[in-house]
Amino acid sequence: MDVYRVAPLSAPIDAVIEVPGSKSVANRALVCAALADGESVLRGVPDGDDTEAMLDCLRALGLEAERAGDDVRLTGGVALFKRGPITLPARLAGTTSRFVTALAALGPGPYTIDGLPPLRTRPMAPLHDALVSMGVHVQHGEIEGHLPVTVQGPVDVTLDEVSLRGDVSSQYLSALMMIAPYFPNGLRFMLTTPLVSRPYVRVTAAVMAAFGVGGVELGDRIITVPAGRYRPLDFRIEPDASSASYPLAAAAICGGRVRVPGLTRNSLQGDTAFCHVLERMGCEVVQDDTGTTVSRVGELNGIAINMSDLSDLVPTLAVVAAFANSK
Repeated sequence: MDVYRVAPLSAPIDAVIEVPGSKSVANRALVCAALADGESVLRGVPDGDDTEAMLDCLRALGLEAERAGDDVRLTGGVALFKRGPITLPARLAGTTSRFVTALAALGPGPYTIDGLPPLRTRPMAPLHDALVSMGVHVQHGEIEGHLPVTVQGPVDVTLDEVSLRGDVSSQYLSALMMIAPYFPNGLRFMLTTPLVSRPYVRVTAAVMAAFGVGGVELGDRIITVPAGRYRPLDFRIEPDASSASYPLAAAAICGGRVRVPGLTRNSLQGDTAFCHVLERMGCEVVQDDTGTTVSRVGELNGIAINMSDLSDLVPTLAVVAAFANSK
């Protein structure tokens, strides 16, 4: 058994922490690059199951994707998608499986999206139902609404409106938003329930805009995506804001200073707001065009806060809260 000895700090923290790229941004960028005609270079792509599974699926579709360290060189275009039958292996990656299912609807197919047993237990029905309403042939495996699922286009190009729930995973909506520009008139998404995880939908729209499809309108119950085409791009993946919360929280707990380069005030990710939660608790925050710095000299104060837009960071804040001077 491995034993790790943790020594108490003898002085306040003073550190610069390089955080891996955001997998949320990376997987959206990989989908947009896969649809763009030409070669894109994505820099700062993190490793891990989500991005590696996405690259496996894109290669299986027939696209060239070469990784050199944190950089991925990808040659995209729907015309390059191979005719099936082809299996797209999503491993354990829920985000990848949902994004690739929508992406596959644009190719000639048939494509079977599958994953390892734990992924097969995760729900996919809202996405599958939406694709059926878009004219896509969807054939379920053993259990309806779960993987494996076989998808075959073509989509109904006369369609201009799709209904789906907004109170389930935002990954369904994001997956469909990213293929929507390839409909002749774009698509309008009518949400039958209030939208959850709005920050992730904003990330999707921001990545789409970076790749050349701007003008996405995010309403409370209506999301409108214009027709367009993604352009190949040299695109840098920003640091993962959720991962950055841990070293920033360490500065809040232990005192001292932690800087995360690249996590700027212009970040696409909603979780970058966590530093301002720490600011409310008594930390000093400097966030500019080069990165984010959190420091603490005095005490931490307890706060009352609605974390609905920062739900992934509740565990991090709970640990910080244990060191505050009030509830």
